[in-house]
Amino acid sequence: MIGKDHIIQIGMIKILPDKEEQTYNKLINPGVSIPKDITQLTGISDSDVASAPFFKEVAEEIKEFIGDSDLGGYNSNKFDIPLLVEEFLRCGIDFSLSGRNLVDVQNIFHKMESRTLEAAYRFYCHKELENAHSADADIRATVDVLKAQLDMYKDRDYKDAFGHISKPVRNDMQALGLFSKTNNWADLAGHIYYNDNLVPCINFGKHKGKPVSEVFEKEPSYYDWMMKSDFPLSTKQIIRQIYDIMRLKSKKF
Repeated sequence: MIGKDHIIQIGMIKILPDKEEQTYNKLINPGVSIPKDITQLTGISDSDVASAPFFKEVAEEIKEFIGDSDLGGYNSNKFDIPLLVEEFLRCGIDFSLSGRNLVDVQNIFHKMESRTLEAAYRFYCHKELENAHSADADIRATVDVLKAQLDMYKDRDYKDAFGHISKPVRNDMQALGLFSKTNNWADLAGHIYYNDNLVPCINFGKHKGKPVSEVFEKEPSYYDWMMKSDFPLSTKQIIRQIYDIMRLKSKKF
């Protein structure tokens, strides 16, 4: 759950326009005990991160490394990027996604082949992925898979659910970002979504499908409940913006 999860290792590869690659890999002390199932999955235990820095201690250098880069990863639109934003917000740092293309290699893969990262690596790169679920191995495999996808699907047609045909998998960050997108969420966790008229709506509970502003207007306590509940900070940031706009509009009348 994004609101409760913490980063224990961060691995990034920045690819510059001239194809130069810069890497960043660091263990992070989450400040809480690492669950046994996560240790079994990643091989990272409490003792491994005991002397590692807390995220807030390296947040600025992480933000500086990312700079104005677009962001990509494997299942990154649903997990990695929302969790990264959440960690920044916990430190009081507003890490904006505005103007960034979000390229989710998993979404490209699932739309074209429908497999796991290990299978993707085997399929596209003809290799077995070793040390799966460690951040450095996974991000290296993800970069290799994306490069192979660009080569394999360079001139491949894709037909969407409406019968539209395009060639979306090409060396174009905007095209890849649009093709990676699978939802119309207003926040990163999917608690708020845009309807067909681009109106932010509730995506859970008793008010599911209703415009956020309509819910807050008829039931003001619902805003307070959401702000005090265990929603991700990124979700609270969105509903605070909606609430503030409502207040400004009401003052004009």
